[in-house]
This record gives sequence, structure tokens and C-alpha cells, in this order.
Amino acid sequence: MPKEKTEKDKNEYSAKSIQVLEGLEPVRKRPGMYIGGTSTEGLHHLIWEVVNNSIDEAMGGYCKNVSVKLLPDNFVEIEDDGRGIPVEKHPQTKKSTLETVLTVLHAGGKFGGNGYKISGGLHGVGVSVVNALSEQLHVEVKREGKIFAMDFERGKPKSKDPKIIGKSKETGTKTSFQADPQIFAEIKYSWEKILGYLRQQAYLTKGVSIKIYDLREKGKEQSYGFLFDGGLVSYIKFLNRGKEVKNEMPFYAEKKFEDTEVEIAMQYTESYKEHVFSFANNIHTPEGGMHEAGFRAALTRVINSHAKKAGLLKEKDGNFTSEDLQEGLTAVISVKLRNPQFEGQTKAKLGNSEIRGIVSSVTSEALFEFLEKHPNNAKAIIAKVVLTAKARLAARAAKDAVIRKGALEGMTLPGKLADCSSRDATQSELYIVEGDSAGGSAKQGRDRKYQAILPLRGKLVNVEKTTLDKVVKSDTLKPIIIALGAGIGDSFDIKKLRYHKIIIMADADVDGSHIRTLLLTFFYRYFEPLIQGGHIFIAQPPLYRLQKGKNIKYAYTDTDRDRVLAEMIGQAGETKAKKQKEKNLDAAKIEKNTGGEAEEESEVGEKVGGISIQRYKGLGEMNPSQLWGTTMNPETRIMLKVNIEDAQAADKMFDVLMGSEVEPRRRFIQTHAKNVKNLDV
Repeated sequence: MPKEKTEKDKNEYSAKSIQVLEGLEPVRKRPGMYIGGTSTEGLHHLIWEVVNNSIDEAMGGYCKNVSVKLLPDNFVEIEDDGRGIPVEKHPQTKKSTLETVLTVLHAGGKFGGNGYKISGGLHGVGVSVVNALSEQLHVEVKREGKIFAMDFERGKPKSKDPKIIGKSKETGTKTSFQADPQIFAEIKYSWEKILGYLRQQAYLTKGVSIKIYDLREKGKEQSYGFLFDGGLVSYIKFLNRGKEVKNEMPFYAEKKFEDTEVEIAMQYTESYKEHVFSFANNIHTPEGGMHEAGFRAALTRVINSHAKKAGLLKEKDGNFTSEDLQEGLTAVISVKLRNPQFEGQTKAKLGNSEIRGIVSSVTSEALFEFLEKHPNNAKAIIAKVVLTAKARLAARAAKDAVIRKGALEGMTLPGKLADCSSRDATQSELYIVEGDSAGGSAKQGRDRKYQAILPLRGKLVNVEKTTLDKVVKSDTLKPIIIALGAGIGDSFDIKKLRYHKIIIMADADVDGSHIRTLLLTFFYRYFEPLIQGGHIFIAQPPLYRLQKGKNIKYAYTDTDRDRVLAEMIGQAGETKAKKQKEKNLDAAKIEKNTGGEAEEESEVGEKVGGISIQRYKGLGEMNPSQLWGTTMNPETRIMLKVNIEDAQAADKMFDVLMGSEVEPRRRFIQTHAKNVKNLDV
């Protein structure tokens, strides 16, 4: 009969805890398989993997302090006060366990054994992948009263075994690495990106101190620290800063089921959009999964039950739908489990079916108690949901009317729309153009086969301050909704999208910037999949037209204008110099004629060095051929693709710039006013 394991055996972290699955050779050949690519995302992923090892120690209760230092020469140093990586000889590899962990893929304490009950990281490949993709890596381990050190170069150890370099009564691991320029084309770490990630990890691992230092440039050193004893409640308050909240006291629940931990925080705001963030073992799951499904099911069930019990929802009115509970909802769901099953290599969705029932049970029990104990908060939440339900019914009626009207208009769609002849959505483009005059030029200059033009007419609605029913009734936004053909809200279907490129084309002035912001707010709030799918673009019309004889060039910024001007003056100077040299003219005379002195203004603008410069005040000033050649011709145009690198930061910025709260916007303007240059009013 096998001997039962003692509690000491279960918590032992030694060579026996480390299990080896396969070698490290493929990593340098195919880094994208392990860190998602060699762009800036992959570069930062190196930091996340090492930090995640420290967070795993913290989740196990062995680590209280983590520090991240950005050092000169692109070195990054991560240190924790955990147990320290084991250093004794590993029974399978016959090498030091420290070397095994750093040089063998899938060697870690996360595949069984007793190293970790709960862990994140990249299935145990993290630190070995970082080693493989680093030009240099140095690791120090404080353990067993000693300090062990080992150096690596592009994944290969520079010595046979770890060296003892000192003594210490403490424990922990310090890893410093230098990303390999042979792998990464650009090695440039983002302070804001790292700060955001570490802040998130600190919220999810309450009581752990995480500090970050930027020591890359002398005289520009900076540091920051995070320690949140409030955990997810602190996170919710951070997400809702500057917003008007409904339940002043956030709902919070925390419970353990054997090897599973569930932590949930929730609060409603006056916002029209929901913000739900779910995590499994501190890994963000943007596509949700079973833990999020369990939370949503319980939320709908409990709110309906309490609303009817409190007389806030009558039986004849039916039940609130899950959509009614989304508007203004801010929630964070964090689960920690022993064997997470993620769907896909990017870990975007949690697939453990058992976690749905666990999260649902925890949410139901705690939320019933919260609503009973805090009736004022309960009323505020339900009042928000009631308004949302009424708006949903009104919006559905208005939306149906829009759809019916679109059908009655047949295939002509909105009257202002000049559609393209192609019916292949993947090849079709929709230009949303500011003003009728610019729209007229765009219609004449376009390629009718695949370019459609929709001029904007009237005042755009700020969707951040209104409801869906008013959006679909808007004279300016309704034609866009009909033209896209994919519906809106719960009926949105990206497969029905009529144009795979939607291009915002507005003047390069303050009014144009405002229109772009209003349209981007509209697309972000109601058509976010279009942004995520890379369908939204911003046209870049030129600001200047420079002409010297038959030589015409365009400039898109003031800096670009100065560069083009210098080039054209140089070319003109060379031509004149050649002619004047043939006529044996004095070199001083050449300098005088081509020195760039400003001449009197011509009919099209000012002249500098004999070069006419015209500044476009608006798109309407361009004739159709100019608009085609500079802004609409796929061979020559410049466009910006709109993406959401950090959805949380983007959402917060839309709230600040376009929301109903004035104070955050005033502070933003005061902070950034000095950075505005050449304001064109």
C-alpha cells in the first residue's frame, strides 16, 4: 500500500517538482509560436513571462515583493523574494535544475508534482523561451543560505553549473536579460505598456508589492510602485475613476472551492457601454469563457428575482434580458484553478466547464446577500437596468423603422450615397466625407467600380451622451448605419458588411478633427468589431501643394513641407547652377538667386525660393483629379488604420473627451494645452 503524502511533501519545491517534456531547439527558429511574434508585443511578452513566474510564487503565498528594472543597453531585470529556483541536480536531465528550467522547453513546476497548485505563464515554457531569445541572460538565486549565479548566451549556458557568489539568509530569484537583436528588429520598451500590465497584476494579486524602475537614461530616471490590499475592489474603482457611479459601494465576492479560487467585483455607472474583464490565473481572457458565462447567468437571474421581490419589476413587464444588464456594467471576474483549459494558443477563452457552475454559485449567493443588505445600492442598480430596458425597446422600434425604411428605398440606399458598382465587399470602400463640396469632388474623382462616397450633412450626434434609439434616428448617423448594411446593436452581423474599408475623410483642421473624433466614438461604441477587424481607416489629405514649374509635390505636415521645400530648392539650385556655370556667372550670384529668401505671395499662396506653396484649408479646395491623386488613389494615398492596442485606455479616453463629465475633460485640457502647436482656429 503506497505511503500517504504528508503536508510537507505536498508543499515541497525541489528537483522532483520539475518535469521535463521536450527540448528548446525550435524556439529561435519559430519565436512566433511561443511569444506571438517578434514585434513590440512579442518583445514585451518576454517581460510578462518572467514576471508571471514571480506572480505564480505570489499566488502560492511564497512571494511578497516583485521589482522590474529597465536598464541601459536594453537590459531588463526582474527580481522577487519567492522560494528561488531549485539548483540541485535534476534526476531526468542530470544537469542543474536551474539550467534545466532555463534551457529545456516545458521544464517547470507547473506540469504536475508539487511546484505550483495555481500558475499562469505560458504553459511552463516562459523563462526558457526568454533565455532562448536573449542575447545574454544572467540569473541569481538566493536559496539554502547561498547565492547561486549562472550566465547564458542565446539560450546556451556559459558554464557547466551554477556558481556560488555569496551568502544570503533571504530567498528569491533575480533574472536580467538582453533581448536578441537577431530576433527583434526594434528593441524599445514602452514604459506605459509595462506600467499598465504590472498595475493589472497588482490588482489581481492583492497584498503583493510590485515596483518598476526606469533607469535607461541618466537624468530621466523614474519609478512607480503598486500595492493594492483592496484587490479587485481597488481595480473597479480605478476603472470607474471620473465616472458617475450608481451603486457607490461596489459588489465584491471571494470564495475558495478546494483548489479553485473565485473573486468578483462589480459596479454600475452612467456609461452606455459595459466593461467586463475576466481572468484565469491572472491571464486576461478577452473572449471570456465559462467563468464569465457563469457570472452573467447569475447576474441576470439574481437581479430579476430581487427586482420582482422588491416590487421594482412587475410580472406583466416580463424579465430583464442579459442585454439590459450590460449597459454601464463594470465587472472583473478572476478565477484561479489548478488545470486551466484555454481555447486557442492565445489563451483568449477559458474552457473549463466546471468553473461555470462554481462562479454562478458564488455570484448568486453573494449578490443576493449584497442586494438585501444594501437596499439603496440595489435600487440604484435596478433603476439603471429599468432605463436600459426601456431604451432597448425604444431603440428596437427605431431600429426596425430604419431597417424598414432602408428596405423600402431598395438597393439605392441613402439618397446622398454614391455607391460603387462592385458587389464584392472585400474590394469595396466607403468614403465618409465631410461636407457636400468635398463630397462632390470625391464623387467625380473616385474609381466608381469599388469606391462609394457618403457625404456627411448636418450636425453629428455625440453617441457618448445619448442612447441607441436616438443614434438610429439621427439624420447624420442613420445613413451610415444603412450604408454599412450590417445592422447595429444586438442585430449587428459583420458578415453582412457591404464595404471592408470604411474611410473617414475630413479636413485637416480643428473642425475636421472634431468630426473624426465623433465618428470614431460612434464606431467604437456601436461597431467595435469593425475596428478590431481592421476595417476603419482615416484618410490623410495633404496640407500643402508645392509647385516649381511642372514639378508638383504634396506635403502632409509642416515638417514634411519644410523637407520637400528644401529638396525642391536644392534641385532648383542645381539646375540654375548648371546653367549659370555654362554662362560663366559668378557663384555669389547663384547663391543670391537660390538662397531661399521669401518672395511676394503668388495667386496660389506664398513663394519661397521660386517655389509656390499652397496651403489647403479644406478638402473642397481640391479639384477631383487632385483629390484622387493625393488622397484616394490606392497607388499613392496615405491612410491610417484605426486599431485598439489598449482597449481599456481607449475607452477611458473616449469617456474623458466625449463623456458627460466635464471635470475630467477640463483637467485633460489643462494638462495638455501647452503641447498644442500651430492651432488652426
